[in-house]
Amino acid sequence: MKIALGADSYGLVLKESIKEYLISQNHKIKDHGVNEASDNTPYYDTADVVSQSVSNGQYDRAILVCGTGMGMSIIANKHPGIYAAVCESTFVAEKSRSINNSNILTLGSMVTTEDVAKNIVDVWLKTEFTEGWDPLIQEWLKNSMGDINSLENRKFINK
Repeated sequence: MKIALGADSYGLVLKESIKEYLISQNHKIKDHGVNEASDNTPYYDTADVVSQSVSNGQYDRAILVCGTGMGMSIIANKHPGIYAAVCESTFVAEKSRSINNSNILTLGSMVTTEDVAKNIVDVWLKTEFTEGWDPLIQEWLKNSMGDINSLENRKFINK
């Protein structure tokens, strides 16, 4: 899978740990920074670049890391076709994929350890949209993505 990564200075150490882990799992990674602690690039600039790369189809998914994951998620969700989710547990990671079809995972280095983050990443990458739901709910979830896309186009893209 092609995965874009990004962090601010608060998320650098956790991003680097996740990057090494993903490379060991044979994923294709593009690291959009930051790459050193002295880099003060704002979280919103990194989130913007990474989210755009998923929105335009250059990458399948992305992982963004800041202090709490919230700022990155807010900025990421401003892009068309992006469904970013802050995940602090494997349960939330699974549901963000199976229910909401999230394509960007955001993590907070202040609230998530490296081991927990790796478990979250594993679950998030392995869970498929609609997985684990009975057929009627699966069909509803699939249809809901069209409704969400239509809403997105009406409200944000075709103003």
